Amino acid sequence: MAFEEIKENFSEAEASAKSYVDSSAQFYKLKGFKVMMKAIVIFAKIALVSVMLLLALLFLSASTAFWVGEALDSNALGFLVVGGFYILVGLILFLLRQRLNKPLLKKFSEFYFDEI
Repeated sequence: MAFEEIKENFSEAEASAKSYVDSSAQFYKLKGFKVMMKAIVIFAKIALVSVMLLLALLFLSASTAFWVGEALDSNALGFLVVGGFYILVGLILFLLRQRLNKPLLKKFSEFYFDEI
């Protein structure tokens, strides 16, 4: 009789362990899916807004270049001034790139380790 009880308890423990492993696997599948879908949605939103902003920036830059060109009596100089401005902005962003790491890492850590 004692061996039968031990065998039953062992079978129940095995079933419980299997159930736990299956539940954990499903949980992590869902967690991975949630994180992946959040990333895809955020990427799509960022891509859409970025494209619209780039188009607006393109037209604003062209109009500014023509406006500066009229003021300087040379469209080429207007485009050079606008291009120089973008080079200056690019250099400033390049020099400040290390300061962007900490806020980005913090934001993505909160995003990834968010509770399900």
